[in-house]
Amino acid sequence: MTKPTTPPSPVLDRVLVLEMVRVTEAAAIAASKLVGRGDEDAADAAAVEAMRAALNELAMDGTVVIGEGERDEAPMLFIGEKVGSAQGTGPKIDIALDPLEGTTITAKAGPNALAVLAVAEEGNLLNAPDVYMDKLAVGPGYPEGIIDLAKSPTENVQAVAAAKGVNPDDIIVCVLDRPRHAELIAELRGLGCGVVLIGDGDVAGVIAVTNPETTIDLYMGSGGAPEGVLAAAALRCVGGQFQGRLLFRNDDERGRARKWGITDLNKIYTRDELAKGDCIFAATGVTDGSLLKGVKRLKGGVITTHTVVMRASTGTVRWVSGEHRNKS
Repeated sequence: MTKPTTPPSPVLDRVLVLEMVRVTEAAAIAASKLVGRGDEDAADAAAVEAMRAALNELAMDGTVVIGEGERDEAPMLFIGEKVGSAQGTGPKIDIALDPLEGTTITAKAGPNALAVLAVAEEGNLLNAPDVYMDKLAVGPGYPEGIIDLAKSPTENVQAVAAAKGVNPDDIIVCVLDRPRHAELIAELRGLGCGVVLIGDGDVAGVIAVTNPETTIDLYMGSGGAPEGVLAAAALRCVGGQFQGRLLFRNDDERGRARKWGITDLNKIYTRDELAKGDCIFAATGVTDGSLLKGVKRLKGGVITTHTVVMRASTGTVRWVSGEHRNKS
């Protein structure tokens, strides 16, 4: 990994990394009570309420820029909601969050459900509308510009394979398992690539490219745009590359994008256009996955959690194992 060139933010110095861990831990613990219960809405609501309560304990002037939806669609942690205990006086922080990334996964007790959060100085996270985004990601260690959404999946695989010094059939690509990706999957398998299909949770899929132990080289395909901003923040912390292009199904979605200040609807966003400057990313496992273990409830009321937290200015990645007592 190359040495980070992002200067540290004095604003984020006041929002300690460990506090971000506490926020995602709280959401994950709350959601874990609903794992396998078949109720997506209840699991999501529990995570949202716990994350909001934890955020409001922090001495900051926070604004949710990626959240549960617009105000008329979400009762809390909606886009534009102010959080933190120091409104008007504390450091101004933009927050992108997904209290439960993988509601269906949680309801069915599947793998890779996460509680996810990214924070940056005010104005440094793209206020992405709740539409689809075509995504392309690769981990750290490759020449800048190695991937390009304007090129075909085959061209991107060939470029990464050449840079890695392997054949295209040695490349492994993570793709969300959806009917809309049938042609993409067929093209990748035609090259001989290994294709890791995930049922949900594409933040976890994108982040997997940052960890060599997952063996995943690339992430491709479309998923939620808000999740794209969260993933870009994580990749910014460790030097991975990301590109995203908003996808619109109708005029209502185009209008929603314009409402949030997006004028070029065909733009391909780079990682640094989605997440700028110093930022902190944290994710806590709700269920076991390729990156993180899920929440475990042990004898004696002990609850264990596993979290990854990253910071752009230092390039530091911390793996935090927690034991919690007297938690509901």
